[in-house]
Amino acid sequence: MALGQKSGPALAAYGLGKRFGDRVACEDVSFEIGYGEVFGFLGPNGAGKTTTVRTLSTLIAPTSGSATVAGIPLTPENHTEIRQRISVMPESPGLYPRLTVAENLECFAGLYALANPRQRVDRVLAAVDLADRADDPCGKLSKGLRQRVSLARALLNEDADVVFLDEPTSGLDPLASREVHDLIDGLRQRGVTVFLTTHRLDEAERLCDRVALLNTRLRAVGRPDELRQLMFASTLTVRTLAPLAEPGPLFGGLPALESWRVDADGTYQLSVSDVNIAAPAVTRALAASGADVLSIGESQHSLEDVYVQLIGDDERADE
Repeated sequence: MALGQKSGPALAAYGLGKRFGDRVACEDVSFEIGYGEVFGFLGPNGAGKTTTVRTLSTLIAPTSGSATVAGIPLTPENHTEIRQRISVMPESPGLYPRLTVAENLECFAGLYALANPRQRVDRVLAAVDLADRADDPCGKLSKGLRQRVSLARALLNEDADVVFLDEPTSGLDPLASREVHDLIDGLRQRGVTVFLTTHRLDEAERLCDRVALLNTRLRAVGRPDELRQLMFASTLTVRTLAPLAEPGPLFGGLPALESWRVDADGTYQLSVSDVNIAAPAVTRALAASGADVLSIGESQHSLEDVYVQLIGDDERADE
């Protein structure tokens, strides 16, 4: 499928929820995800991420709300059609330990009724750099290699519009993780929607067009840069060779500068409403004062900062 050939959301949830008896796994989960989008689903253990994936992939029925998957309403009568249009890499690889890598993949390829299953198996093995391990029993592979076999299994269905990847780089070394990232980028370029759950926030920031932070309920949805702007004020960091003689009068009244403080190491932190206005004004004021400036730069908050702020608020509210 080429990007742009389909309209509407590839994946959508509207007030989706799941209970197990009295325990709420997730509730009131709502989002829309476009074709060719990599969507990160982040949250602590027990937040409901895997439950949401299992619900959207037709493994369990929702308790409340509705959803569409690959444009198909998530209803029991549509489960078979949905399963033909998705691929899932589960949290646990679920491989047959006595079968070889190739035999495992051929078994799963049969479920998709592929015309040339062995040819497809060879392609996905090459894609995850496992062609030389095709005849190895899965039970003798390391955790990282089993993870790669599980990813290869998720790539078998060439007709998938949506791919669910649950912690795809867990147990992988940095080089193998980078290869997985390249595969995800390739899926995006083909117009495939990737629903990615991960605890690696740097990975989410590197890969995802948008992210959602879940802690039973959705706490935020947006692009990483949008969430940073929502949670944190813009800050300029100023380092000088020697402390400023009178920083108050120097910074006071500068356009777009809202407040300032000096850290223990002598670094000046300036909260600003508009970096593009404040930075030139601060630079000119420092130069006019004769200060020996080592650096001026905008402080960059990470997605991890956003995560800690939002999830930390939840934990403090529960205390």
